[in-house]
Amino acid sequence: MFQLSLFTLLVGLFLFGMFLLRKGLFNLSSKRLEKALVTLTNKPWKGLLLGIFVTAILQSSSAVSIITIGLVAAKVISFSQSIGVILGANIGTTVTAELITLNIDSLIIPLAIFGIHLLLFKKLRNSGLALIGIAAIFGAMWGFEKLATPLRELEYIDKIFLMLDGNLFYAVLAGAILTALIQSSTATTGIMMGFLAAGTLNLDTGVAIVLGANIGTCFDSWLASLGSGREGKLTAYSHIWLNVIGVALFYPFIGVLASIGSNLSRYPDVQLAHISVIFNVVSSLMVLPFTKQFANFIEKAHGR
Repeated sequence: MFQLSLFTLLVGLFLFGMFLLRKGLFNLSSKRLEKALVTLTNKPWKGLLLGIFVTAILQSSSAVSIITIGLVAAKVISFSQSIGVILGANIGTTVTAELITLNIDSLIIPLAIFGIHLLLFKKLRNSGLALIGIAAIFGAMWGFEKLATPLRELEYIDKIFLMLDGNLFYAVLAGAILTALIQSSTATTGIMMGFLAAGTLNLDTGVAIVLGANIGTCFDSWLASLGSGREGKLTAYSHIWLNVIGVALFYPFIGVLASIGSNLSRYPDVQLAHISVIFNVVSSLMVLPFTKQFANFIEKAHGR
């Protein structure tokens, strides 16, 4: 029980770190981001690039999706314009996973102390929040790696992992459910990276869980769309369809993805981060040339 309680605290620390990082970066650039979302979505490729950039700043594809749904519902941008942003958001959300592959464990405490010091200065407060957030994220990742082995030694936890190793479809479902519960695909990816770094998780299983996380991350935007109009709901449905189709296409090739990742790095946690980037980049670029056709499909399927 102690291990599970500590694990829960670490998940909370990771999410808190993401919140601080997102808040600090957003406060530093919020006006520019909002203006960009309104003015730079007239072409799908512009929306894609903008979605990547904004999601990298906000550290949350769900947040970008929810903001986009709000803009569509308010008729500031059209539903078809929103698709490029959603595609970019799927890519931008991988930035944090790549960030936490950096080995800066020795800088965690100095970053936190420096960030706290910056809070004393009004003009530097947001920078301080971002630094504290980074320290919290890396601190949680360090904890996940150290706690992975003691957790796996618990009989029922070990049985769950053995079940996921034996059936990758269950692993996809587990990733979707976990992400819907903690409302962060990045946190799910970070947790799996910790287990991989400790050698307590198979890479194939980790890939399947991360694929599922891409489905689970749509839950927030779907909830947000319930109070919006028809166009806002279409944007949420497009996010769901994009990720479900992407996962369905890549599911038979989990072994191939794992093999590619293994060739990109010798560290399993870094391999998973790279695989997440590959999946999201390829699946988004596959849809980009067909955004009009995809928008028509969503309107026919959910337009009534």
